[in-house]
Amino acid sequence: MMEKKKHHQEAEENLEKEERKEEQGSEKKEEESCEAALEACRHEVEEYKDKYLRAHADFDNMKKRLEKEKATAVAFANESFATDLLSVIDTFENALFSIEQIEGDEAVEKIKEGMALTYEQLLKVLKKHGVEEIVNEGVFDPHVHQVVQQVESDAHEKNEIVQVLQKGYKLKDRVLRPSMVSTKK
Repeated sequence: MMEKKKHHQEAEENLEKEERKEEQGSEKKEEESCEAALEACRHEVEEYKDKYLRAHADFDNMKKRLEKEKATAVAFANESFATDLLSVIDTFENALFSIEQIEGDEAVEKIKEGMALTYEQLLKVLKKHGVEEIVNEGVFDPHVHQVVQQVESDAHEKNEIVQVLQKGYKLKDRVLRPSMVSTKK
């Protein structure tokens, strides 16, 4: 009977060992499954992180571009108004030239002086808002000059500006109206 008990006890121990092995195998499989799920989650998090970073960078780029466009729009908002004033400046300059040709009494001199001061004030206001006359000395520059005619001149080099026929103006770095010039052939 002892032997039977011993045999029975050994059988139970073997059964328990088998059950523990199965449990360990099951735990190992479950652990492997959890690790795989965790790795999949990590991969998904990396994908979302990458998408977020890209979206954030796109947003920043768009924000910067819109700020730049806004600054440009504000800087050149008066472009149309300034362009319209150029004909007024031309007329004013012609009037100043005409009145300078008149010789007269003290009243005429006061009118000349008043017109000259008004003209200077107009130019100062335009300059304050970024409108300036284009420099018309030296060699022809196709970005700011428009050749209306070519003339013979011994005093000038080829493509050098000989005469300004109409002044040109720019708003900041943008040409409002090119200078109309004549150059040497």
